[in-house]
Amino acid sequence: MIEQPAYTGFGFSDEEWGLLVGLPQAVLTAASAAESDGTRRTRAETAAGLETIATGRESASPLVAAVAGELVSRVGDPEAGEELPVIEPADPQGLIDDVLARAGQASALLGAKVDEGEAGAYRHWLVEIAEQVVGAVPTGGLLGIGGDQVSDSERRFRDRLSHVLND
Repeated sequence: MIEQPAYTGFGFSDEEWGLLVGLPQAVLTAASAAESDGTRRTRAETAAGLETIATGRESASPLVAAVAGELVSRVGDPEAGEELPVIEPADPQGLIDDVLARAGQASALLGAKVDEGEAGAYRHWLVEIAEQVVGAVPTGGLLGIGGDQVSDSERRFRDRLSHVLND
């Protein structure tokens, strides 16, 4: 007997599942790109986001656990010391706009395909990823002293994501 992909149990097509699995990493990248912080800070933000994604494997939501498990198997497990490469997009605002549009698509898809508990857990998890990324390191300051924990542009991205997802 051939084993069915995990997404078929949730009623998603391959394309729909790709959207749901790709979105958490895209949220991580967009949240990091919301403020140009330099390589060291971006690396810390990326690590915080990957850790939050990996923690999703322990979610009480079967959907979040399945998405997180598949994503970690694709990009690496922080518990094994694996790291994502630092991505600094050429057009940060274009990336942010694209991620917010895809988040809206995912939210609508979830509303049509799964119960509100599963949809809410996934939406909340995405906002939590953004929250952990933008709060990972202070922005500004001098030699790590001072600055804002979350910049206005980071807060704006997180809030827009939360609004798009109705979380």
